[in-house]
Amino acid sequence: MEGYLVGTARSLWLLRFEASLSVSGVTEHVRALVPGVGLLIGIAVSARAIAAFVSRLDALLLAIALSVLVANVYGTPEWAAGGVGLGTLFLETGIVLLGAELAIGQVVAAGPIVLVLAFGTVVLGVLYTEFLGRRVFDVEERTSSLVAAGSSVCGVSAVVATAESIEVTDEQIAYAASTVLLFDAITLLVFPIAGGLLSLPPRQFGLWAGLSMFSTGPVSAVGFAYAPVAGEWATLTKLVRNAFIGLVAVAYSIGYARRREDAAGRGERGRSHVRYLWNQFPKFIVGFVLVIAVANTGALSGSQIDLLGRVSEVLFLLAFAGIGFDIRIEELRSTGFAPVLVVLVHLLTASALALGAVVLLF
Repeated sequence: MEGYLVGTARSLWLLRFEASLSVSGVTEHVRALVPGVGLLIGIAVSARAIAAFVSRLDALLLAIALSVLVANVYGTPEWAAGGVGLGTLFLETGIVLLGAELAIGQVVAAGPIVLVLAFGTVVLGVLYTEFLGRRVFDVEERTSSLVAAGSSVCGVSAVVATAESIEVTDEQIAYAASTVLLFDAITLLVFPIAGGLLSLPPRQFGLWAGLSMFSTGPVSAVGFAYAPVAGEWATLTKLVRNAFIGLVAVAYSIGYARRREDAAGRGERGRSHVRYLWNQFPKFIVGFVLVIAVANTGALSGSQIDLLGRVSEVLFLLAFAGIGFDIRIEELRSTGFAPVLVVLVHLLTASALALGAVVLLF
């Protein structure tokens, strides 16, 4: 009996010792991440401050630029490497939280014509931009996919969602995101002027901007600057387009997964095929859909949804601050200006077709 008690006590002591080691290990790991996260926060705050002080500058683009500057001039500090590497986690969490801002009721209220136009814009836009990138301008296929998603769905959010689905490099993410942000700035200036020259009524202008421009912020800004009604229609139409971000990310994930499977000689069907696709499936999309479902049940108040949206923006800013540390300017030069030309041709074509459809149908 005594031996049993001694053995039990020894076992309990060993369990407690292992638990203390485990807690100690976690604590040390967190401490190792703190300096790098602090560096990302410093870059993000600086980017936000500069963007607030200098109009027309985008904080995301500035965050990339500042981190690229640090990485290419000083390198990545060893003490910051762990925290800087959390970019993927920040990206995926930010995408998941985006789901809170997608109101299914607004999509339904927009009406079937707007829904069809938004769906056509996304599908045709992705296919057309992929054709331009791969066949006409000879852009590397994954970079082509990123700019296709970004220009066809919802700007940088679609770029990062697709990036997490098809395994790309930080350089490719940065190049595609920077290209999209460049045209966000251009369209902010051009669209109000074009709408005035064309004498478009507010609703038509809002629909046109919502179908043609890339990111939600510039769309809303341009719309409300044109007229309150234009702002409402621009924002609503853009939110309908945004709702397809998950569909596009999943489609790219499946497409690239099947290609990898075939290339590896794993052309099996049935359970193994489904398992392989599931392994390549971007799991954060499940969280994205769940957040959409929760937000649309009324479980979240308007202030809570706004808070989640702001948290998502902060996470994107931190993620892009981290991306820059893996970018080398010499490597980016090899990509050239082809993606910029692809997005330019896409924008000209898509905006012309959208304008014709809006004028004809509304």
